[in-house]
Amino acid sequence: MSPIDLLFLTMMTAHIDQTRQIVRLGLERATDPELRTLVAAIDVTEADEQSTMRGWLRESGPSAAAVAAHHDHTGHSDAAAGLARLRAAPPGQVDAVLLDVLGTHQRQAADLARAQVRAGTSARVRELAGRIERSRTAEVGLMAKLRTGRRP
Repeated sequence: MSPIDLLFLTMMTAHIDQTRQIVRLGLERATDPELRTLVAAIDVTEADEQSTMRGWLRESGPSAAAVAAHHDHTGHSDAAAGLARLRAAPPGQVDAVLLDVLGTHQRQAADLARAQVRAGTSARVRELAGRIERSRTAEVGLMAKLRTGRRP
């Protein structure tokens, strides 16, 4: 696996950590049943993807796994600000704020995955990145429909 593949795996596992924080808080606070179902599905999907990526990092050797374990991406996205917005949202606005915060976050994941598909060297990492890009893009589309009141 090349350094670009390892970087993607490291960055995406950190991104998924942030996603899972957002969805857990969203599940605590969201009221729309369809939104709650989507958020729960995102959590399950990303936990599985993250497990796969962490396994590949372990297979790549101790140095790759150590970098991934210590790679703090908290300040590298708007996740902390999004979590703060979600925590502070009044009950009647939680669903709208969650759609905004999670939609933005998932677009970032799709962008990261798209870049990996173009630049990566490992076939299995590029294939996973392609799945992630398609999945996150579809999620953003569903969230846009929920935001406008058009149900999927």
